Amino acid sequence: MAHVTVIGGGLAGSEAAWQIAQRGIKVRLYEMRPQVMTPAHHTADLAELVCSNSLGSALGNTAGGLLKRELQLMGSLIMECALQTSVPAGSALAVDRELFAKEVTRRLEEHPLVEIIREECPTIPEGIAVIASGPLTSPALSESLQELTKAENLHFYDAAAPIVLGETVRFDLGFWGARYGKGSPDYFNCPMDKEEYLAFWRALVGAELAPLHEHEVDDGGMPVFEGCLPIEVIARRGEDALRYGPFRPVGLADEQGRRPYAVLQLRRENTETTLFNLVGCQTRLKWGEQKRVFRMIPALQDAEFVRYGVMHRNTFVNSPKVLDASFQFRTEQRLFLAGQITGVEGYVESTASGLLAGLNAARLARGSKPLVLPRETILGSLAHYIATADPKHFQPMNANFGILPPLEPPVRSKEERKLAYTARSLSILEEFWRTQEG
Repeated sequence: MAHVTVIGGGLAGSEAAWQIAQRGIKVRLYEMRPQVMTPAHHTADLAELVCSNSLGSALGNTAGGLLKRELQLMGSLIMECALQTSVPAGSALAVDRELFAKEVTRRLEEHPLVEIIREECPTIPEGIAVIASGPLTSPALSESLQELTKAENLHFYDAAAPIVLGETVRFDLGFWGARYGKGSPDYFNCPMDKEEYLAFWRALVGAELAPLHEHEVDDGGMPVFEGCLPIEVIARRGEDALRYGPFRPVGLADEQGRRPYAVLQLRRENTETTLFNLVGCQTRLKWGEQKRVFRMIPALQDAEFVRYGVMHRNTFVNSPKVLDASFQFRTEQRLFLAGQITGVEGYVESTASGLLAGLNAARLARGSKPLVLPRETILGSLAHYIATADPKHFQPMNANFGILPPLEPPVRSKEERKLAYTARSLSILEEFWRTQEG
């Protein structure tokens, strides 16, 4: 029986392996952990997430919510496991990270057509393969990719926020509530008055940063994705930058109706509500500095940090030069690329690229042509962007309605437009999926 090799056991690789196996093709899934660990991982489990709400909004009228519905329609393993291990997080799809990763691992380990090989794959294998090695691709495989793409890899930097022990949070110095009262009150809000905020801001902009690793550049040239900027980078833009960003108080008030000058939100990190993530506080501060600075927020004055924020290098290729909208290499059609290394930004987006690359690798193994999804779908438009963007200015892209073709006729109302995009996408995808995969 023919087989397909998948390199990388993250979200994209796990999803790709599942889609291939579900179509009756044997899979050899390479995952270098625990033999070789990375700065962002702590376990050997497949599909390990950095934070609990990494899967973003679950609202049906958002681009992220629509992408999740598309994935569910196409039989996504990652979405099934995420819903199975979800924790309350308002309008976001958050999961118990440990349970989620273990469930994905269990499902793949028990699949009769999946063989998991726990070692580094330093070179591109023979035969049909999906490369989903992730943003922390090993140096050896990066070199192989550079050879394949005939171009230098591009780099950007990503960051993770600290996590604190729930029992050490001063809940008497904050309040539960959702912004504008929408959704359930799943976030704990840590308010600050003007004096407290300014003291925090001054400490933050003056705090010492952790050194970058060899070959990494300093802040002045660091090409960080705008949606995941380190909090200290935002703070340096001005005294009020945080108040218009992750610390914005708009739409939040305590039980007495008092509106804070600035507010940090804490999000549940697990089902037991014992851990909380500092929303929007991804950072490259030294660990001791993180404790000192974030404890200046009144509700966190006694906080115990169970994980500090970290920053690491992410790698992606100049996909418009080398990939088709099927995530297939143009010059080496037995190979597919998936995950953030393609230039999709976001965990759900990474999952989606793995799903499409996986099902197309399976189709190729069966002698069929790879699928290109309709542009009217979020995944179809994201894949189109990856394949057709200007290679001179190519940057990572996440799911958003702006990448979709315009509605005909146009819809003026913003909310009605979102609903129209969603309805159009799901209708077209359902018909397409029924005829192509049904």
